Amino acid sequence: MADTPTFGRYAELPVERMTKEQQEGYRSMVDGPRGRLPGPYKVWVHNPKLLHAAAPLGDHFTPGQSSLSEREREIAVVVITSRWHSAYPAAAHEKRGKEVGLPAATVEAMITGLPVSFPDQREQVVYEMATALANGRLVSQGLHDRAVKVLGHESITDVIVLMGYYTAVSLTMNFYAVPAGTPGLAR
Repeated sequence: MADTPTFGRYAELPVERMTKEQQEGYRSMVDGPRGRLPGPYKVWVHNPKLLHAAAPLGDHFTPGQSSLSEREREIAVVVITSRWHSAYPAAAHEKRGKEVGLPAATVEAMITGLPVSFPDQREQVVYEMATALANGRLVSQGLHDRAVKVLGHESITDVIVLMGYYTAVSLTMNFYAVPAGTPGLAR
């Protein structure tokens, strides 16, 4: 008999049913800097090698760790999660974007794919990069040149890899049909 799904279509593993390696991965998350098992890690803990590889990348994008401000981070995340139509992370980052001071109307427009503009030059370039990349468009020479001038290569690569990370998050949530706000197992 299949386990009852607890996180969308995914049946989370109770800690007592995890392998030793899964328990170690679980403990590294809940006893580590995050202090919890966030969204995609509820699924990724099933694959402890992947969890150990993904966690440091996720940690890099926590506030204050990358070259991006929280607002810049949320712009890129909102663009890519909404591009993948991924309800769970899009809803979480709609909320977070507003918490870090992005105007509600701007966040809502990004989610629906409407054009927006930012008075801050860095935020504008992050938005333009994220939109071009999320929509599978070529990056024009002009956008490339503005990004290099305004962001520099460190922040450019942070935006690109952040979008890749949240693509993995979004695809995980989509495969398991995880609705917005699903809490999963109480732990």
